[in-house]
Amino acid sequence: MDTSTIVILDFGSQYTQLIARRIREFNVFSVVLPCTAPIERIKALAPLGVILSGGPCSVYDPEAPAADPAILALGLPILGICYGLQFMTHHLGGKVESAASREYGHAEVNIIRETALFHGLPASINVWMSHGDHAAVLAPGFELTATTENAVAGIADESRKMWAVQFHPEVAHTPQGMELLRNFVLDICGAKADWTPEHFIQTTVERVRQQVGDGHAICGLSGGVDSSVAAVLVAKAIGDRLTCIFVNNGVLRKDEFAKVQKTMREQLGLNVVAVDASERFLSKLAGVTDPETKRKVIGNEFIAVFDDEAKKIFEAEAGLKEMGGEEVAWLVQGTLYPDVIESSSVHGPSHTIKSHHNVGGLPENMKLKLIEPLRDLFKDEVRRIGRDLQMPDEIIDRQPFPGPGLAVRILGEVTAERVAILQEADEIVVSEIKTAGLYKQIWQSFAVLLPVKSVGVMGDQRTYANTCAIRAVQSEDGMTADWSPIPYDVLRKISSRIVSEVRGINRVVYDITSKPPGTIEWE
Repeated sequence: MDTSTIVILDFGSQYTQLIARRIREFNVFSVVLPCTAPIERIKALAPLGVILSGGPCSVYDPEAPAADPAILALGLPILGICYGLQFMTHHLGGKVESAASREYGHAEVNIIRETALFHGLPASINVWMSHGDHAAVLAPGFELTATTENAVAGIADESRKMWAVQFHPEVAHTPQGMELLRNFVLDICGAKADWTPEHFIQTTVERVRQQVGDGHAICGLSGGVDSSVAAVLVAKAIGDRLTCIFVNNGVLRKDEFAKVQKTMREQLGLNVVAVDASERFLSKLAGVTDPETKRKVIGNEFIAVFDDEAKKIFEAEAGLKEMGGEEVAWLVQGTLYPDVIESSSVHGPSHTIKSHHNVGGLPENMKLKLIEPLRDLFKDEVRRIGRDLQMPDEIIDRQPFPGPGLAVRILGEVTAERVAILQEADEIVVSEIKTAGLYKQIWQSFAVLLPVKSVGVMGDQRTYANTCAIRAVQSEDGMTADWSPIPYDVLRKISSRIVSEVRGINRVVYDITSKPPGTIEWE
């Protein structure tokens, strides 16, 4: 690695990815590995420091995450957070027990000893706690550095470059948390703020150029910011040996098939092959109602279409009669870090939330080899890269759209009729949000078609039609989100237009669920 790196070992905390984000805000690269990662894998990244995350288990339980205690003997600066403090205590000779007074939520921490980690912080800080165990006896060599009314809040063995806190500095509810993390990353570890969009573009382009060699690649283009940035990056590396394939999977938004082709060709100069496979996808989705099955069906069918189109491309350009042989066929995807996180429990014992069609939905026997240049990035970081690539604002600022399209916004079976209904409703939501000047302020805003019918009255006649839900959320990276308070007059306009203009819907409701406990998409 030719840039400063901090390794974060994940013990299953829902906040682990937030630690990574906070470090990247210092323009320092951070990578999350499962707590079970071998020592050699960690060393291979040449990290300047290691952070041990929180986690849901008790460190003394037989089923506790089985991290190698040799991590603690690497000689690198180590910061333990919550469970990380308990892991250090337990494996270095101290004692961790169930606390008589558990601490969840806001707490006041008193710093009783000045350390490099607490440098510049006030003597008393407000923090966010989430623990049921505590360090009853400190490990030899450690000193108490901070306390709450009920428990140990900070410990340190500075001679061995080890620090730990029981609270969560990475969350917004710990106001001085960024200062603490800055002390660790920049001062203690000596990391340089050298992970910039410019650096990412240069290293990624060179890596892709080496990866593909003289081969060809195809890109699964959706028209969204992720696949568009991925396509531009790869085109920068291999030029006209990249062919973008834009597939109409039958669950795109209204008029999107034509609009995306025009934008990608005229504004980005990409070589785009458009494939209308709507009937093919809808036939595969017939009778499917389970959300996970939908995602996997769409993922498998996407790859099947890409395989078919790639074969045509390579046969035409290289005279190949079949894929394989001397040619290497690469598939470029705009996979992001949150896609990977939610699709598989690769980062320690954290739970799988749902499969993403371009991660958990990929078939095992896929012929194409993957290039995922954005796999380690969050959405806001992708937008920064896009701006540095001088891509148009209308692409960079586009709200996220799920890979499985409207299929995960149609609860129940996906049919051509139900897709048409939702397309009209969704178009109204997006247009009214834009008219109100709210589009860039909201992370995502869209319509959902529910498998619920209700009685209504229209033109003095009884109706029995579908219910449409409006979803709008605020978020930084899609990992967490809160519902967006759209002004009542805008909601009124949206509701009135949908009921009046969309045949098949007679009721509109507004989703005010945050993530967690819900997800942004309904499926």
